[in-house]
Amino acid sequence: MQITNAVKAEVLTQALPYIQKYHGQIIVVKYGGNAMINEELKLGVMRDLVLLNQIGIKVVLVHGGGPEITETLKKMNIPSEFIGGLRKTTKETVDVVQMVLAGKVNKDLVNLIENNGGRAIGLCGIDGHMIEAAPVNEELGFVGDITSVKVDPILTALDAGYIPVISTVGYDTAGNVYNINADTVAARIAGELKACSLISMTDIKGILRDKDDEDSLITAINVSEAPTLIKDGIISGGMIPKVACCVEAIRRGVKSVFIIDGRVPHAILIEVLSDEGIGTMFY
Repeated sequence: MQITNAVKAEVLTQALPYIQKYHGQIIVVKYGGNAMINEELKLGVMRDLVLLNQIGIKVVLVHGGGPEITETLKKMNIPSEFIGGLRKTTKETVDVVQMVLAGKVNKDLVNLIENNGGRAIGLCGIDGHMIEAAPVNEELGFVGDITSVKVDPILTALDAGYIPVISTVGYDTAGNVYNINADTVAARIAGELKACSLISMTDIKGILRDKDDEDSLITAINVSEAPTLIKDGIISGGMIPKVACCVEAIRRGVKSVFIIDGRVPHAILIEVLSDEGIGTMFY
């Protein structure tokens, strides 16, 4: 589709109030789901993050990588087992998690940002001992609950103009490595940074009043309404921990949290730079 220069100029002027609103503010983006697997969508997301960074918004990218971990384990003939939506992580599995998340996935994203005119630096929770963790329970093995977060490495990267790209691997003082849920990490980091917004990019439209009807999207939820929505079964299954992370971020001082559909091209720009919005907002 051919867009005239006049239309381009109009789009920019419409975005101006939002650019001014977010200039110098921190936005934490949690990135996962199908938007991460589809190469075309991934490229679009990274370009959008570069654009936000170029207009003076401080972007922090927290990423998962579940499908890549599963694929690598499969190639190594190691079965994947999930308990309550979390990957059971043995000593053997956590080595693969560290290799895939902090290695391949993290560096691929950094490389993509750099190749599209941005400046990025890859970090994981072990770097600078940023994310300390303890086991969630014995059954899950090396799946971690966050015990403390130091955001100094993130702030140093932001102050130098970089987009910090963070993989969700943590540590403990005994030298163990932990696999930590990406939503949990993003919410905690956003809270510690007192971020303006946390945007969770996933592969659903948002919170639906009727899970089978995409037109039943709930556009805004006060955190006080979440327990009732869970009780009524509107928020269920894997969305319960995701929503709990959204609520946690708000309670830690993040002004607004969004669950948006990462399958939609430029979803993050629509959310940040327009009044149209997309997905579900928690406040």
